[in-house]
Amino acid sequence: MRRHMTGTREEWLAARLELLEAEKDLTRRSDELARRRQELPWVRVDKKYSFETDTGSGSLADLFRGRSQLLVYHFMFGPDYTAGCPSCSAIVDGFEGFVVHLANHDVTLSAVSRAPLAKLQAYKRRLGWTFPWASSLGGDFNFDFNVSLTEQQQREGGVEYNYRRCGHAMDATKVPAPVAQFAAMCGTDAPTYTRDRPGMSAFVLADGVVYHTYSTYARGLDSLWGMYQWLDRAPKGRNEEAGGIWWRRHDEYDKR
Repeated sequence: MRRHMTGTREEWLAARLELLEAEKDLTRRSDELARRRQELPWVRVDKKYSFETDTGSGSLADLFRGRSQLLVYHFMFGPDYTAGCPSCSAIVDGFEGFVVHLANHDVTLSAVSRAPLAKLQAYKRRLGWTFPWASSLGGDFNFDFNVSLTEQQQREGGVEYNYRRCGHAMDATKVPAPVAQFAAMCGTDAPTYTRDRPGMSAFVLADGVVYHTYSTYARGLDSLWGMYQWLDRAPKGRNEEAGGIWWRRHDEYDKR
């Protein structure tokens, strides 16, 4: 265990009050960023997307489930995966508790993946999830919102993800160990695994028209990952200096 500075209660309080000012400043800046997100221009979505859901085939507008706002989590679960991405699984573990609150505040939260619906439903049953999860298999939705790429795009390079061309760990010529580990945990190889990426997108339905309002990817998802929000307040923080992937799907910890 790494040794840490110790001190008196008075020294702790002085340092804590100094940190409190920085925390308050971060909160104010976070509020300002939220306001700026909501001021982004809405982009009309005219393309017709089709999804398979628990209630049958539907359009993007159908995913709203009668509400005016839709939040989509782009869950990494490609058609050739045997199980969903462990990181995405850890993120959506938190959905169960607040999806009902969002639904009662005019917001539908849904996951969308390219895997066939039957695979998604089986995985939901395995992990005890009940939130909406739609399959976009065979359509352009994931590709248009930059969370999936074709084998040809992967070979040619120049992939756009997180608003830039390449530059992401998933695009590295030498596969990083965590990527290889996650690929194996999803029952596939690294190239297949990395043809899907994580992200979230927001949409609004106004006067029968769907608009895209916001998307974020990669570390932009950190604030949605409840586990990390708690770890950031733990004495050792994320405690990942040694590298490697320590987390598992929540039903796998007793199998280590």
